Amino acid sequence: MIGGPNLLEAMGIEKRFGATHALKSVDFSLARGEVHALVGANGAGKSTLSRVFAGMHRPDGGTLKIMGNEAAFGSPRDALTAGVAMVTQETSLAVHLTALENIFMPELGRPGRLNWRQLRARADELIAELKIDMQFSLDDRVESLSMANRQIVEILKVLALNSRIILLDEPTTSLSPYECDKLLELTQRLALRGHGLILVTHRMEEIFAATDRLSVLREGALVAAGVATASVNADELIRLMVGKELRDVYAQRENSTEGFPKTALRVEGLKAGRMVRDVTFEVGVGEILGLGGLVGAGRTETVEAIFGLSPLESGRVELFGREFKPSSPISSIRAGIGFVGEDRRRHGLVPDFSVRENLMLVHLSLQKKLGLTYKSVEREAHAVVEKLGLHVSRLEDANILKFSGGMQQKIIIARWLLAHPKLLILDEPTRGVDIETRASIYKALRELAAQGTAIIVVSSDFEELLGLSNRVVVLSDGRSVADVPSAYLDIERLTMLAAPRTSAGQVGELLGMLSDRFNGTAVWFHRDEERIFCFESAGEAKSGHGFKRGVSLAVAESPFAQSEGGNKAVVPLRGKRGQSMGFIGLVDVSSDRLPSDTEFGDLIQTFLYPSESTAA
Repeated sequence: MIGGPNLLEAMGIEKRFGATHALKSVDFSLARGEVHALVGANGAGKSTLSRVFAGMHRPDGGTLKIMGNEAAFGSPRDALTAGVAMVTQETSLAVHLTALENIFMPELGRPGRLNWRQLRARADELIAELKIDMQFSLDDRVESLSMANRQIVEILKVLALNSRIILLDEPTTSLSPYECDKLLELTQRLALRGHGLILVTHRMEEIFAATDRLSVLREGALVAAGVATASVNADELIRLMVGKELRDVYAQRENSTEGFPKTALRVEGLKAGRMVRDVTFEVGVGEILGLGGLVGAGRTETVEAIFGLSPLESGRVELFGREFKPSSPISSIRAGIGFVGEDRRRHGLVPDFSVRENLMLVHLSLQKKLGLTYKSVEREAHAVVEKLGLHVSRLEDANILKFSGGMQQKIIIARWLLAHPKLLILDEPTRGVDIETRASIYKALRELAAQGTAIIVVSSDFEELLGLSNRVVVLSDGRSVADVPSAYLDIERLTMLAAPRTSAGQVGELLGMLSDRFNGTAVWFHRDEERIFCFESAGEAKSGHGFKRGVSLAVAESPFAQSEGGNKAVVPLRGKRGQSMGFIGLVDVSSDRLPSDTEFGDLIQTFLYPSESTAA
């Protein structure tokens, strides 16, 4: 419930970085119990203003009040003491410590011994409040966690401080729609408890679904202050952000369902570590392939293994028809593979290098001559960065860390466009990037694909996957479970396909038993009005229907076109709590061996849940 005195008030905030005027007399207020969106294009000053509030930057002018009292923070600790905490776009965790130690890091500086049992109990309470299915242990070191799971640790860390004012700087950029919804639900619960939250985000759906008011920055100046979110629409908001209208950023999407005749990369039965169990897919020359799934599905781990960042345990990788063993990133780069990682700081930037040096990293790594030869590609480099909307004068900046996250991402993507890879892998390429920059990145990727480069895009933004990709391969629990042309998908179908199926291995064993017992093809599938999506099958060699894991068929082309009759049996598959998990079907079974629906259902129930069947 919004009400009472403001938790935070800022008046005339000024901030300069050398010749750059980052904030120009900005006013801002945050009420008790509200979620306030801070919006603007990359470089508009959103993160700078947030860091002023969090004590990370000292303003050059203006006044800041926290809960009615004037404040002048000299450090983030001063802000924490005053009740202001921040979750940054780039996580600020101690990677050598465990998740639990990071959550309670402020406690480590207190005198006396810590009661870790009590702290663990507090963490468990916070996890229950977040209502997330933990894909990692509190005892895991942060260095072993994915970017998405590190973001979860950051959020838990802020909640453990019980701060009254919480700043969330792009908190959902590595989260799937399901996790985003859960996090936004949490912001609503925190607001109801009297917290004030400032949400910095580029995602329009989050702004309109979860915030009460919004303020818009453009080039460091305030162009809209404390406007009721319900009073504006998306077009008006974009116009405020960038000063012009933008058409649909996915307008150039091609809905063709035809395949690409020449294969660039084929992955079969890939296994790598504990997150990648059985992944199979291929991508054609000139195709943009999307890898979808929820946090913990194994998407990042899969592409890192293909690029040589982590070892392969088993499976086969073919690059342009020849077996390829990605022993290291440099071997992959020399083979023509480019890689944009989800963690810019870890896999994308060299902080001590200038902007130009960061841009030229791949060019220099492939160079065989002695010396640094920038001149040979300087004209092309300028054209590439301008294509992405970055002025060439910024290449002269000595410190790339002064760039906003979106501007850093432009340099990383420009680096690979300059390298002309045969296969380009991008993991969360628009994380923390505004809508105008997204449009320029999408256009550049489409042009690269049209020139014959195969592209793999990993994204937690399902709308992005569907809008950019020709085809989407869905991973769930470390396995590829669907391979569908984007034209056949929408967000609801993609969400359903990506849902975790932790019992997939057991269902696979069930299908094998059914195929052997009835001498037919056993299929685990989802069916809607148009298509059938095969999650797993056994005995497909006995069938002429083309059922195999990851394939989708038009309903009319499948033996399940009719709901009843025919030489088949179909029963719904339910989880332990009764949730729908699709269907189990039998086809190509001789009529004298075909089970009744009741017999079929009982057989499945007994196999999957023997203790419950015995008890019954």
